[in-house]
Amino acid sequence: MNTKKKIAVVTGGAGFIGSHLAKALLEHGYEVRAIDSLIAGKHAGVPAQADFFETDIRDAGALPAIFSGAETVFHLAALPRVEYSIQFPKETHETNVTGTVNVLAAAREAGVARIIFASSSAIYGDQDRVPFREDAAPDPLSPYALHKYIGEKYLVLFSKLYGLRTASLRFFNVYGPGIDPEGPYALVIGKFLKLTREGMPLTITGDGKQTRDFVHVRDVVRALIAAAEKDAIGKGEVINIGTGRGTSINELADFFGGEREYLPSRIEPRSSCADISKAKNILGWEPDVRLADGIAELKNDFPESKGQ
Repeated sequence: MNTKKKIAVVTGGAGFIGSHLAKALLEHGYEVRAIDSLIAGKHAGVPAQADFFETDIRDAGALPAIFSGAETVFHLAALPRVEYSIQFPKETHETNVTGTVNVLAAAREAGVARIIFASSSAIYGDQDRVPFREDAAPDPLSPYALHKYIGEKYLVLFSKLYGLRTASLRFFNVYGPGIDPEGPYALVIGKFLKLTREGMPLTITGDGKQTRDFVHVRDVVRALIAAAEKDAIGKGEVINIGTGRGTSINELADFFGGEREYLPSRIEPRSSCADISKAKNILGWEPDVRLADGIAELKNDFPESKGQ
């Protein structure tokens, strides 16, 4: 009987989502190799049972040896700061686009069977039709959003040209335990947690009526693993991963309570909400964690949180 474990590589494995994914893969019986430059990720977040490589995906020559023998690469490494990408488009392009090409080329060289790419709902930009369907015309409003769209197209191309089995999951607003209130995934929930802890007013850009689709990291991880284990996908399919419900920033603030301070609006989509029909049909996936429950868990666990 062959009891050899399947090997999975997680780029960005020390990051918020990547560390959760590495832990879940170990629980599913995988051997896990985590790659991270530690520019944003934290080594402490990598499970002890995973093999860790402090490597930058811009270092193309280092990747094939790490990928050798792996069945699946989950490509999560990125510089996911929208505002940062607007200020520094060249630097973010090198990681988010060139880095993705490096990962794909290394996977091809190493004989990896499947690549699952962490894409973003930022690709949609502003849309007339909400919730967003995967066949909507992209409208990137930042270099970061454009980088993710280019990454998706590269996955399709590598599938057509070289036979790699690929898929892209468009994450909406991911939150959950371990979120760094100072980090790139902090977004509004992490900031609200930090401000609540400090007894400060909740800062809201614009009028607070803009909506976002907040999806829990545990649900995102389940979707990633489902995508890796479904034989029905592998040609660069794009699949939304959200909840199918838009929540305004004002509604979100209600979960935290306290005073609010409104700041000038910035360049960002007005509304964001996922149509998750495709994820349900193709992956057999749908979210489990209600936003109210996820926020309550964070408020209980967040260090020194005052709660409301």
